Formats: sequence, C-alpha cells, structure tokens
Amino acid sequence: MSDNVGTRMRSATWIMVKLVCASHTPLMEFNSPDPQVDAEVRKIFGALKQEIENYDPELIVLFAPDHYNGMFYDMMPSFCVALRAAAVGDWDSGHGDLLVPEPTALELLECVRADGIDAALSYKFMADHGFTQPLNLLTGSLTRYPVIPIFINAAAPPLPSCERTALLGAAVGRFCARLDRRVLLIASGGLSHDPPFPSIRTAAPEVQATLIDGRHKTEEMRKARMKRVIDATNEMVQGRGPCLPLNETWDRNLLDAFAQQDMRTVSGFTEAWIRAEGGNGGQEIRTWIAAFAALNEFGPYSTDLQYYRPIAEWNAGMAMMTAVPVRESAA
Repeated sequence: MSDNVGTRMRSATWIMVKLVCASHTPLMEFNSPDPQVDAEVRKIFGALKQEIENYDPELIVLFAPDHYNGMFYDMMPSFCVALRAAAVGDWDSGHGDLLVPEPTALELLECVRADGIDAALSYKFMADHGFTQPLNLLTGSLTRYPVIPIFINAAAPPLPSCERTALLGAAVGRFCARLDRRVLLIASGGLSHDPPFPSIRTAAPEVQATLIDGRHKTEEMRKARMKRVIDATNEMVQGRGPCLPLNETWDRNLLDAFAQQDMRTVSGFTEAWIRAEGGNGGQEIRTWIAAFAALNEFGPYSTDLQYYRPIAEWNAGMAMMTAVPVRESAA
C-alpha cells in the first residue's frame, strides 16, 4: 500500500466518501496457492482493514452478487436492496444478522426508485460469501459497521446490462452525497474467473430445481457442491476441465479503465463479451461498475491499485483497488 494513501486516510478524517473494490473467493480457506502468495494477499487485506478502522465509516454501502445461495430463480431481481439481512453461512463464511440501518436503507431504496431504477427490496435477505467475505476481511465482523447490502445479479441470466448497473450506482452515489456521514463504498467480486455454474436452460431437472429454490440444502449437498468447485478449480490449474483460465490481460485492462474514470467504456460492456473474456464469474465486475459510478457522482477521483495477481488455485483474478475524490485526496 502506498504511503500517501495511508497518510491521507489517517489525517483526513473529514473525508465523506471512500471506495474499496476487492475480489472475493471462497477458496481462500479451502485451496492453497504458494504460501508467499497467500500471505501477501492477507497482508493487503489486513492493511486495508486498518485503513478502514482509521477512517471509521458511519455507513457502508456494499455492492455484491450471489452464487445461488440466497437468491434463486423462483424470483430473481436484477437489483435488490436489503432492509434486513442475515448470513447464509456458505463456505464457512459466517452466520448471524448483518447490522443494516433499516430506515436509511429504505430511504436509499426510495431515492434510487425516484431516479428511475426499479430495485427490489428484501426484509429477509440472505447474504452469501459475496457479501460476508469482504465484511469479514475488511472490517473483521459482520456487524462492525452499519451496512446496506445491495445485490446485483451476476450469475443468473438474463443479467442487468452494465449501463443499467452504472445508473443504479450513480443513483446510490447521489443519495450518499446528500448524507452527512462518512460513507464507505465496497464492491465485492471479479475479476476474471469461471466457476462451474450450471445453466438453467440446459441443466437436468434436478439441477434446475436447486437453481429455482435451493435454500434448504443439506450439509451433504453443500459439501458436494464445494467439492465440485474445488475439483473444477484444480483441473483448471492443471490446464484441464471446463473452466476458462484466468485472463490477466483482460483484468489489467479493466483496472486501467476504472483508474481512468472511463465509465462510458465500462458501461458498454456486454454480457456475452464479459463471459468470453472473463468467464462466468467475470460478470461480477458489475459490482465494481456500480461502486465506481457511485463515486463518480462526487467528481473526479484518484485510484490506487493495492494488489493484483491472477491466483489460479483460488480461481480469481485477485485485485484490491481503492479510490477517493480528487479534491479530497489533495488534503
């Protein structure tokens, strides 16, 4: 982490918005890369956690996807704002309620809808590792800070367009800009990775049933699913199997686009192009698009790429990027 970012976060406590975008991977605790790689990733997350503690956000807005653990095809919205939320506990990612400030979440939802984005709402949102892993790694707890979880469908086609996702993020940014609170925007997901997601259009009837309503998995079913993901990842590491390899060139081009505040380009990405270049899991870059679109409402921003490495054993183009508005970064 660059020294100037740390100094900025420690001294400019009056800054009212910050952004942290980070890849997530449930394989962090189940598949081992080189120990040095594992250590460097956890070191960066630890440093970011300390920076967030120094900033002391009064509200976190968390954009994240789901992986058929909390959201299913029985009713699959493009976007959903959680007014109350609890952790699913998949991949041993934690249990318990999240600290959602219900009146503020409802106000955010109403403002987003007033801006023409018809997001759904949930009073019983089930947050999977896409939500809980960044909270655990970046804050140390599911309840350390008030958080508004915002679900973006990145796994169950048809997906929201990247343009529509950017409009959602911009509406959230305008809401946050009106708050007299220190806000931390977090995006969880990406970059390139290709987990073995089945397609409801081609899946066997019993698999379709779990995609439509798989909330009540047995422990045996959960373990079998975990094994399939781990086995498919290990095959990919060996250059075999159905999963696409990680795409470092694509990842770095994405990071450059976000660093250059090129919202027009990222808003124009298509579902088919993302899948071809970044795999099924690459669709999660919608969370980054939403978060950067929210930050963009505060004006020009500066970014710091804290970390990037394609980690095949975790099936993740692993990246952490931070950003603050330019006028504030000069403080």
